[in-house]
Amino acid sequence: MRVLSGIQPSGAIHLGNYLGALTNWVRNQSESSFYAVVDLHSLTLDIDPEELRKNTRELVATLFAVGLDPAVATVFVQSHVAPHAQLSWLLECTASYGELTRMTQFKEKAERQGSYRVGLLTYPVLMAADILLYQTTHVPVGDDQRQHLELARNLAERFNNRFGQTFTIPEGIVPAVGARVMDLQDPTRKMSKSLHSPTGTLNIYDSPEDIERKIKRAVTDNDGDVAFDWTRKPGLSNLLEIFSSITDREPAQIAAGYTRYGDLKSDLATALIETLRPIRERFETLMADQAELDRLVSLGDNRARPVAEATYSLAASRMGLVS
Repeated sequence: MRVLSGIQPSGAIHLGNYLGALTNWVRNQSESSFYAVVDLHSLTLDIDPEELRKNTRELVATLFAVGLDPAVATVFVQSHVAPHAQLSWLLECTASYGELTRMTQFKEKAERQGSYRVGLLTYPVLMAADILLYQTTHVPVGDDQRQHLELARNLAERFNNRFGQTFTIPEGIVPAVGARVMDLQDPTRKMSKSLHSPTGTLNIYDSPEDIERKIKRAVTDNDGDVAFDWTRKPGLSNLLEIFSSITDREPAQIAAGYTRYGDLKSDLATALIETLRPIRERFETLMADQAELDRLVSLGDNRARPVAEATYSLAASRMGLVS
């Protein structure tokens, strides 16, 4: 079993990223785990180069700070491994225009942006290359990524059928715990970096004062009944889900211990502050020693590169490129 996940350095890591993805990465890490900071994907955004460099270094430090072990898992930066871009071109010459324009996220983002880069259309192919380069068997996916995984599977099968067995066909796995953290002010939508709301998004490096303020101002309801019920009480259920994720207790069990929303919010804020405190401290230590951070990144880059190069060389040869 070989697992690959990627995360884009497009801004601060929020609680949804941490509880929905990163805690599962840490829990399930092994010598067959590949975790990529997918900086090439960020180029589809209108992002300042200095900001991208800063975000990339901070994200790498965060991955180690939350508990990924560079001696166990392979943590690397996508652009440091050239075959990602190289294989993406081979797969672009395998994909069709029609299947890319049907991608739901492309249609939504293109509609919001009006004028968009070609990379916004083709980045799902780069995502497929990210997956297929490592002969990945399993990819953790949320509901919004299923279509991208399906494209990777389709491209791999099409390539294999035309040019011979080259790529492993990856399967999706869905994290069972903490996969759904909603906006604190609008619990009908997921907490998001792209649709950021200042008081609805809680970043893992927010100050204790900001964490307490955001939790206490989180939307609930007016009936005063502390119960876990996503249909009737999405705001309160979101808080209980978060509480559950950081304490390993069932949301309904937590709800049973409270009669007032204010007490629940106060205890949740305290628990979050204490959960995130050691992560912040490890992050600050890493950011203060850039040479050590570079060394840790190089370890992952150097482990990822030969695996990716072997797959790319095979695919390029199968398509007729001369080595």
